[in-house]
Amino acid sequence: MQRLSAAFLALVLACIFLIAPCGANPALATEQAGDFQAGVELYYTGHLDEGLTRLRGFVIRNPNSPLLPQAHLYLARIFHDQDNCTAALLYLDRLPPGEQSPEAQLVRGSCLVRMGEKRAGADILLPLQDAPLTESDRSLAFGRLGQAYAALDEPLRALLFYRQALVASSMPGPWLAQVHDLLRSPIAETVLEEAAFMFHGSAIAQDARLQLALRALNRGEHERAGALVGQVMGDPTPFPYRSEARALLEQLHGGATTETATLGAILPLSGRFAPFGERMRRGMDLALSLHNQGSHQARFIYRDSGAEAQTSADNVTTLVNIDRVIAIAGPLTGAAAQSAARRAQREAAPLLALSPREGLPQEGSWVFRNSLTSRQQARALAHYAVTRAGKQTFGVLYPENRLGEELLNLFSQEVQRLGGRVVKQQSYGEDTTDFRTQIHGLLGYDPAAAANRSRKRPLPFDALFIPDYADRVGVIAPQLAYYGMEKVPLLGINGWNSPDLLRLGGRFVEGAVFVDGFFIDSPQPMVREFVALYREAFDEDPTILEAQAFDSAGILLYLLSRPDVRGREDLRRHLSGLQNFPGVTGYLSADRDGELERDLFLIQVRDGRFVQLSGERPLWIP
Repeated sequence: MQRLSAAFLALVLACIFLIAPCGANPALATEQAGDFQAGVELYYTGHLDEGLTRLRGFVIRNPNSPLLPQAHLYLARIFHDQDNCTAALLYLDRLPPGEQSPEAQLVRGSCLVRMGEKRAGADILLPLQDAPLTESDRSLAFGRLGQAYAALDEPLRALLFYRQALVASSMPGPWLAQVHDLLRSPIAETVLEEAAFMFHGSAIAQDARLQLALRALNRGEHERAGALVGQVMGDPTPFPYRSEARALLEQLHGGATTETATLGAILPLSGRFAPFGERMRRGMDLALSLHNQGSHQARFIYRDSGAEAQTSADNVTTLVNIDRVIAIAGPLTGAAAQSAARRAQREAAPLLALSPREGLPQEGSWVFRNSLTSRQQARALAHYAVTRAGKQTFGVLYPENRLGEELLNLFSQEVQRLGGRVVKQQSYGEDTTDFRTQIHGLLGYDPAAAANRSRKRPLPFDALFIPDYADRVGVIAPQLAYYGMEKVPLLGINGWNSPDLLRLGGRFVEGAVFVDGFFIDSPQPMVREFVALYREAFDEDPTILEAQAFDSAGILLYLLSRPDVRGREDLRRHLSGLQNFPGVTGYLSADRDGELERDLFLIQVRDGRFVQLSGERPLWIP
């Protein structure tokens, strides 16, 4: 909430003195009011933490003070301003019924809207439209009503309230940002047209015309787009997104709608994930350099996904509306990819996400995903074990974390679908180093019984699946042999594809089989050529990150070079129909959701080294 003027603050404090009862001790009343005054002054001067401390102290020391309701109200306002609406509501609930002033109702309604209770919050705020509130509080009330009705899918009503909030506000920036998000959302075009007419001469009308122009441009209606953006640029009304309008006008004057030879990429180029982002950028750059050796030239524009998920969404908007890219690859991390996918769907721009985050392709028809997922691994491994190796019963030894539990469930489902069964399962903590209890549990006997140590029992299953990483499997494998499971066939995931498995597991992992989306020692010619090119360019070995990025870039570059791809819709249509694209991570095909399914590499430990079981091409999973 905005702070009040010094004159108003003096008036507030004078009124506080006047509410003290006439029979009260004047010295005590003055002392109490002085403590209270200090807290209020700190609040109005923006020192929220200090004001909170003083007012809390006042409440504790003066439980019977007539100033207590006002103290509770100011504490509620401080917590509201600190985004702690739960605490704010607790203090508001302490107010007597007669002290539920318009200001208290404002804080309550604002909190409810922010906490997701849009309808309840709006019902409280609506009667305050004519209440005696300060201009800043009126702006807050109208702004929260705009926010509530936007969420309730009443965009025009929301804009009416936002307009009133802007009129009353001396700091309109946050409300204009919310208006901008609303106008960019997939609301009906008639709403944009009404907003441009109803709010003529305001920033809302300017933004509405800009969004109309962008929609027209995406449909190929260049003349209409030019007329609309011309109106925006010809109107001197202050408008925070004028630079976007100017860039759009420049694009139109240049005769281009979408840069058909330009792709965007959103990768973690700073922060703790920057090394992974740099690896993926190398893979994309290598694919681009090979593509540009031909007659069709292209380029990538890279954006940093940053630390906040919202940054990736904003990058999508910039790449689509300012850089005019035809499609986007990335992001890599889960939250960033989720945020970018939702924005790409709203902007109607093809996005090929690189994250295994569950549910990304289901965001909409403009969102695709090229990443090795847990489901793909479980499916490929179960297919090998049941249909090729002839195994029917399985044990699972899994870590107590999200990955372990997810793969336990997925592997069990796939095995059952193929006619097999998971008959034993045991979990272990992530810090476990002694696996005796879990191994005995898999064998089906009490580890506390001494006689069990020497008893030999037949294995209760045909193979053991361990969905963990190589360093942990290298510790588990010797203990399996020691506690009576020395000849059990082992099955694993791509986390096993590390020298640590051979170094730590030694002879105890001999014969183990796992799947991965990339195998650097594959005899497949395409993989061998990619590895050689990467080593020549960067003087080190590529990982699955570079391989995945190389294929993702290769797919988009291949599609944009097609003569029948002239815009985003053309590229989206061809990407959704992609079949058997020959990548270094396998043959890639898009399913009906936009997931790029792949053939996985089936890898076995043989004579102390990794070898590809499936020959010249990866394992095909129908």
